[in-house]
Amino acid sequence: MIDKLIEGIRRTNAPIVVGLDPMLGYVPDYLKKQAFDEFGETLEGAAEAIWLYNRGLVDAVCDLVPAVKPQIAMYEQFGVPGLQAFHRTVEYCKKKGLVVIGDIKRGDIGSTSEAYAVGHLGRVQVGSHAFYGFDEDFVTVNPYLGSDGVRPFVKVCKEEKKGIFVLVKTSNPSSGEFQDRLIDGKPLYELVGEQVAAWGEDCVGTHGYSYVGAVTGATYPEQGRLLRRVMPKTYLLVPGYGAQGGKGADLVHFFNEDGLGAIINSSRGIIAAWKQEQYASYGEKGYADAARAAVLAMQQDIAQALDNRA
Repeated sequence: MIDKLIEGIRRTNAPIVVGLDPMLGYVPDYLKKQAFDEFGETLEGAAEAIWLYNRGLVDAVCDLVPAVKPQIAMYEQFGVPGLQAFHRTVEYCKKKGLVVIGDIKRGDIGSTSEAYAVGHLGRVQVGSHAFYGFDEDFVTVNPYLGSDGVRPFVKVCKEEKKGIFVLVKTSNPSSGEFQDRLIDGKPLYELVGEQVAAWGEDCVGTHGYSYVGAVTGATYPEQGRLLRRVMPKTYLLVPGYGAQGGKGADLVHFFNEDGLGAIINSSRGIIAAWKQEQYASYGEKGYADAARAAVLAMQQDIAQALDNRA
Protein backbone atom coordinates (compact mmCIF):
# COMPACT_ATOMS: atom_id res chain seq x y z
CA MET A 1 0.00 0.00 0.00
CA ILE A 2 2.94 2.36 0.51
CA ASP A 3 3.68 1.94 -3.18
CA LYS A 4 0.09 2.86 -4.09
CA LEU A 5 0.35 5.94 -1.91
CA ILE A 6 3.62 7.03 -3.54
CA GLU A 7 2.23 6.43 -7.02
CA GLY A 8 -0.82 8.54 -6.12
CA ILE A 9 1.40 11.35 -4.88
CA ARG A 10 3.37 11.28 -8.12
CA ARG A 11 0.22 11.14 -10.26
CA THR A 12 -1.43 14.12 -8.56
CA ASN A 13 1.77 16.02 -7.77
CA ALA A 14 0.15 16.59 -4.39
CA PRO A 15 1.77 15.11 -1.26
CA ILE A 16 -1.47 15.96 0.52
CA VAL A 17 -3.92 14.01 2.65
CA VAL A 18 -7.28 15.57 3.43
CA GLY A 19 -8.37 15.02 7.01
CA LEU A 20 -12.05 14.10 7.04
CA ASP A 21 -12.67 15.26 10.61
CA PRO A 22 -16.28 16.48 10.49
CA MET A 23 -17.94 18.44 13.26
CA LEU A 24 -21.61 19.32 12.98
CA GLY A 25 -20.62 22.97 13.12
CA TYR A 26 -18.75 22.55 9.83
CA VAL A 27 -21.75 21.03 8.03
CA PRO A 28 -23.82 23.54 6.04
CA ASP A 29 -27.36 24.10 7.34
CA TYR A 30 -29.01 22.80 4.16
CA LEU A 31 -27.30 19.41 4.59
CA LYS A 32 -28.25 19.23 8.25
CA LYS A 33 -31.86 20.06 7.35
CA GLN A 34 -31.88 17.31 4.74
CA ALA A 35 -30.58 14.79 7.26
CA PHE A 36 -32.79 15.94 10.14
CA ASP A 37 -35.92 15.93 7.95
CA GLU A 38 -35.33 12.23 7.36
CA PHE A 39 -33.96 11.06 10.71
CA GLY A 40 -34.81 13.85 13.16
CA GLU A 41 -32.38 15.61 15.47
CA THR A 42 -30.96 12.29 16.57
CA LEU A 43 -27.64 10.47 16.45
CA GLU A 44 -28.81 8.95 13.19
CA GLY A 45 -29.58 12.41 11.83
CA ALA A 46 -26.16 13.72 12.83
CA ALA A 47 -24.43 10.72 11.26
CA GLU A 48 -26.37 11.19 8.02
CA ALA A 49 -25.41 14.88 7.94
CA ILE A 50 -21.70 14.18 8.25
CA TRP A 51 -21.94 11.39 5.66
CA LEU A 52 -23.60 13.74 3.15
CA TYR A 53 -20.97 16.37 3.94
CA ASN A 54 -18.10 13.91 3.46
CA ARG A 55 -19.49 12.64 0.18
CA GLY A 56 -19.57 16.15 -1.25
CA LEU A 57 -16.02 16.84 -0.10
CA VAL A 58 -14.67 13.60 -1.54
CA ASP A 59 -16.38 14.18 -4.88
CA ALA A 60 -14.79 17.63 -5.05
CA VAL A 61 -11.17 16.68 -4.26
CA CYS A 62 -10.70 13.03 -5.21
CA ASP A 63 -8.94 13.89 -8.48
CA LEU A 64 -6.53 16.30 -6.74
CA VAL A 65 -5.16 14.25 -3.84
CA PRO A 66 -4.00 10.66 -3.30
CA ALA A 67 -5.37 10.10 0.19
CA VAL A 68 -7.82 11.00 2.94
CA LYS A 69 -7.56 10.60 6.71
CA PRO A 70 -10.82 10.23 8.63
CA GLN A 71 -10.35 10.78 12.38
CA ILE A 72 -12.49 8.16 14.07
CA ALA A 73 -13.23 10.22 17.19
CA MET A 74 -15.25 12.67 15.13
CA TYR A 75 -17.53 9.77 14.23
CA GLU A 76 -17.48 7.91 17.54
CA GLN A 77 -19.01 10.93 19.26
CA PHE A 78 -22.26 10.01 17.48
CA GLY A 79 -22.17 6.44 18.75
CA VAL A 80 -22.97 3.46 16.55
CA PRO A 81 -24.57 5.62 13.80
CA GLY A 82 -21.37 7.66 13.70
CA LEU A 83 -19.27 4.52 13.26
CA GLN A 84 -21.56 3.48 10.44
CA ALA A 85 -20.89 6.87 8.81
CA PHE A 86 -17.16 6.27 9.28
CA HIS A 87 -17.45 2.90 7.55
CA ARG A 88 -19.51 4.35 4.69
CA THR A 89 -16.92 7.10 4.29
CA VAL A 90 -14.04 4.60 4.13
CA GLU A 91 -15.87 2.50 1.55
CA TYR A 92 -16.79 5.50 -0.58
CA CYS A 93 -13.26 6.90 -0.57
CA LYS A 94 -11.82 3.56 -1.64
CA LYS A 95 -14.32 3.35 -4.50
CA LYS A 96 -13.03 6.76 -5.60
CA GLY A 97 -9.49 5.35 -5.74
CA LEU A 98 -8.23 7.15 -2.65
CA VAL A 99 -5.85 5.67 -0.08
CA VAL A 100 -7.56 5.76 3.32
CA ILE A 101 -5.54 6.44 6.47
CA GLY A 102 -7.68 5.63 9.49
CA ASP A 103 -6.65 8.04 12.23
CA ILE A 104 -7.42 5.74 15.15
CA LYS A 105 -4.27 6.13 17.32
CA ARG A 106 -4.61 2.64 18.74
CA GLY A 107 -2.01 0.75 20.76
CA ASP A 108 -2.40 -1.58 23.70
CA ILE A 109 -1.19 -4.87 25.13
CA GLY A 110 -0.47 -7.51 22.52
CA SER A 111 -3.84 -9.29 22.35
CA THR A 112 -5.77 -6.02 22.30
CA SER A 113 -3.54 -4.52 19.62
CA GLU A 114 -4.04 -7.69 17.61
CA ALA A 115 -7.81 -7.16 17.76
CA TYR A 116 -7.45 -3.51 16.75
CA ALA A 117 -5.19 -4.46 13.85
CA VAL A 118 -7.58 -7.16 12.64
CA GLY A 119 -10.60 -4.88 12.99
CA HIS A 120 -9.13 -1.95 11.08
CA LEU A 121 -6.62 -3.47 8.65
CA GLY A 122 -7.19 -7.20 8.50
CA ARG A 123 -9.89 -9.83 8.50
CA VAL A 124 -11.71 -11.37 11.43
CA GLN A 125 -12.50 -15.07 11.35
CA VAL A 126 -16.14 -16.02 11.84
CA GLY A 127 -16.53 -19.76 11.60
CA SER A 128 -15.27 -20.81 8.19
CA HIS A 129 -15.37 -17.28 6.80
CA ALA A 130 -13.14 -14.19 7.17
CA PHE A 131 -14.49 -10.65 6.98
CA TYR A 132 -12.96 -7.19 6.76
CA GLY A 133 -14.17 -4.81 9.44
CA PHE A 134 -13.40 -1.17 8.70
CA ASP A 135 -10.76 -2.06 6.07
CA GLU A 136 -8.62 1.09 6.00
CA ASP A 137 -5.34 1.05 4.04
CA PHE A 138 -3.24 2.57 6.84
CA VAL A 139 -3.92 3.38 10.48
CA THR A 140 -2.16 5.54 13.06
CA VAL A 141 -0.62 3.68 16.00
CA ASN A 142 0.42 4.81 19.48
CA PRO A 143 3.77 3.18 20.36
CA TYR A 144 3.96 4.08 24.03
CA LEU A 145 3.02 0.62 25.30
CA GLY A 146 6.12 -0.73 23.58
CA SER A 147 6.87 -3.20 20.83
CA ASP A 148 4.21 -5.72 21.80
CA GLY A 149 1.61 -3.06 21.10
CA VAL A 150 2.98 -2.36 17.61
CA ARG A 151 4.08 -5.75 16.29
CA PRO A 152 0.51 -7.06 15.80
CA PHE A 153 -0.12 -4.16 13.44
CA VAL A 154 3.10 -4.86 11.52
CA LYS A 155 2.12 -8.53 11.24
CA VAL A 156 -1.29 -7.71 9.76
CA CYS A 157 0.30 -5.15 7.43
CA LYS A 158 2.60 -7.84 6.03
CA GLU A 159 -0.35 -10.19 5.53
CA GLU A 160 -2.61 -7.59 3.92
CA LYS A 161 0.01 -5.39 2.21
CA LYS A 162 -1.17 -2.37 4.19
CA GLY A 163 0.62 0.14 6.43
CA ILE A 164 0.80 2.10 9.68
CA PHE A 165 1.94 5.53 10.81
CA VAL A 166 3.42 5.46 14.32
CA LEU A 167 3.13 8.54 16.54
CA VAL A 168 6.63 9.99 17.01
CA LYS A 169 6.43 13.79 17.41
CA THR A 170 2.85 15.02 17.40
CA SER A 171 1.69 18.49 16.39
CA ASN A 172 -0.23 19.50 19.53
CA PRO A 173 1.20 22.26 21.79
CA SER A 174 1.77 20.07 24.86
CA SER A 175 3.43 17.19 23.01
CA GLY A 176 6.80 18.18 24.46
CA GLU A 177 5.70 17.48 28.03
CA PHE A 178 6.71 13.87 27.46
CA GLN A 179 8.00 13.55 23.90
CA ASP A 180 10.82 16.09 24.41
CA ARG A 181 12.09 14.60 27.68
CA LEU A 182 15.76 13.63 27.48
CA ILE A 183 16.72 10.01 27.98
CA ASP A 184 20.43 9.18 27.79
CA GLY A 185 20.97 12.57 26.16
CA LYS A 186 18.32 12.16 23.45
CA PRO A 187 14.72 13.37 23.36
CA LEU A 188 12.18 10.59 23.67
CA TYR A 189 10.74 11.30 20.21
CA GLU A 190 14.16 10.61 18.66
CA LEU A 191 14.38 7.25 20.42
CA VAL A 192 10.90 6.38 19.19
CA GLY A 193 11.94 7.42 15.67
CA GLU A 194 14.91 5.07 15.83
CA GLN A 195 12.62 2.24 16.86
CA VAL A 196 10.17 3.03 14.04
CA ALA A 197 13.03 2.81 11.55
CA ALA A 198 14.01 -0.56 13.04
CA TRP A 199 10.42 -1.89 12.87
CA GLY A 200 10.34 -0.97 9.20
CA GLU A 201 13.67 -2.41 8.09
CA ASP A 202 12.16 -5.54 6.54
CA CYS A 203 8.93 -3.86 5.40
CA VAL A 204 10.14 -1.93 2.35
CA GLY A 205 8.13 -1.45 -0.85
CA THR A 206 9.35 -1.30 -4.42
CA HIS A 207 9.97 2.47 -4.22
CA GLY A 208 12.36 2.02 -1.29
CA TYR A 209 10.08 3.26 1.48
CA SER A 210 8.82 1.26 4.42
CA TYR A 211 5.14 0.73 5.09
CA VAL A 212 5.89 1.42 8.75
CA GLY A 213 5.61 5.20 8.69
CA ALA A 214 5.75 7.92 11.33
CA VAL A 215 3.62 10.88 12.44
CA THR A 216 5.67 14.07 12.82
CA GLY A 217 4.00 17.46 13.26
CA ALA A 218 4.46 20.36 10.84
CA THR A 219 4.42 22.67 13.86
CA TYR A 220 7.89 21.38 14.86
CA PRO A 221 10.02 21.80 11.72
CA GLU A 222 13.41 21.50 13.46
CA GLN A 223 12.40 18.21 15.04
CA GLY A 224 11.20 17.17 11.60
CA ARG A 225 14.64 17.89 10.18
CA LEU A 226 16.24 15.63 12.79
CA LEU A 227 13.70 12.85 12.36
CA ARG A 228 14.12 12.89 8.58
CA ARG A 229 17.79 11.96 9.16
CA VAL A 230 16.91 9.34 11.78
CA MET A 231 14.29 7.68 9.53
CA PRO A 232 15.50 8.13 5.92
CA LYS A 233 13.28 5.38 4.46
CA THR A 234 10.25 6.07 6.63
CA TYR A 235 7.27 7.88 5.13
CA LEU A 236 6.23 10.79 7.32
CA LEU A 237 2.60 11.73 7.90
CA VAL A 238 2.77 15.41 8.79
CA PRO A 239 -0.24 16.98 10.55
CA GLY A 240 -0.47 20.61 11.63
CA TYR A 241 -0.63 22.40 8.27
CA GLY A 242 -3.02 25.33 7.96
CA ALA A 243 -5.34 25.75 10.93
CA GLN A 244 -2.63 24.64 13.41
CA GLY A 245 -0.12 27.09 11.96
CA GLY A 246 2.09 25.00 9.68
CA LYS A 247 2.88 26.35 6.20
CA GLY A 248 4.76 25.20 3.12
CA ALA A 249 8.05 26.80 4.12
CA ASP A 250 8.01 24.73 7.34
CA LEU A 251 7.73 21.48 5.46
CA VAL A 252 10.77 21.20 3.24
CA HIS A 253 12.88 19.28 5.76
CA PHE A 254 10.26 16.55 6.07
CA PHE A 255 10.92 15.54 2.45
CA ASN A 256 13.88 13.64 1.06
CA GLU A 257 15.95 14.86 -1.87
CA ASP A 258 13.84 12.73 -4.22
CA GLY A 259 10.84 14.96 -3.38
CA LEU A 260 9.17 12.04 -1.61
CA GLY A 261 9.09 10.81 1.96
CA ALA A 262 6.28 12.95 3.37
CA ILE A 263 2.56 13.49 3.02
CA ILE A 264 1.04 16.62 4.57
CA ASN A 265 -2.33 16.60 6.31
CA SER A 266 -4.82 19.44 6.42
CA SER A 267 -8.21 18.90 8.00
CA ARG A 268 -10.44 21.85 8.87
CA GLY A 269 -8.33 24.15 6.70
CA ILE A 270 -9.81 22.24 3.75
CA ILE A 271 -13.08 20.71 4.86
CA ALA A 272 -14.27 23.90 6.60
CA ALA A 273 -12.69 26.28 4.08
CA TRP A 274 -16.10 27.74 3.26
CA LYS A 275 -16.18 29.24 6.77
CA GLN A 276 -12.91 31.13 6.22
CA GLU A 277 -12.93 34.73 5.01
CA GLN A 278 -10.68 33.79 2.09
CA TYR A 279 -13.32 31.42 0.69
CA ALA A 280 -16.50 33.00 2.05
CA SER A 281 -17.70 33.94 -1.44
CA TYR A 282 -18.43 30.26 -2.14
CA GLY A 283 -21.20 30.24 0.43
CA GLU A 284 -22.49 27.18 2.24
CA LYS A 285 -23.79 25.49 -0.91
CA GLY A 286 -20.32 25.88 -2.41
CA TYR A 287 -18.58 24.28 0.56
CA ALA A 288 -17.12 21.49 -1.58
CA ASP A 289 -15.85 23.93 -4.21
CA ALA A 290 -14.24 25.95 -1.42
CA ALA A 291 -12.51 22.78 -0.22
CA ARG A 292 -11.23 22.16 -3.75
CA ALA A 293 -9.85 25.70 -3.94
CA ALA A 294 -8.11 25.21 -0.56
CA VAL A 295 -6.48 21.99 -1.82
CA LEU A 296 -5.20 23.76 -4.94
CA ALA A 297 -3.77 26.58 -2.81
CA MET A 298 -2.08 24.09 -0.50
CA GLN A 299 -0.64 22.18 -3.45
CA GLN A 300 0.85 25.39 -4.84
CA ASP A 301 2.25 26.41 -1.44
CA ILE A 302 4.03 23.07 -0.94
CA ALA A 303 5.33 22.94 -4.52
CA GLN A 304 6.71 26.47 -4.25
CA ALA A 305 8.44 25.66 -0.95
CA LEU A 306 10.05 22.53 -2.42
CA ASP A 307 11.13 24.43 -5.55
CA ASN A 308 12.75 27.13 -3.39
CA ARG A 309 14.64 24.46 -1.49
CA ALA A 310 16.08 23.15 -4.73
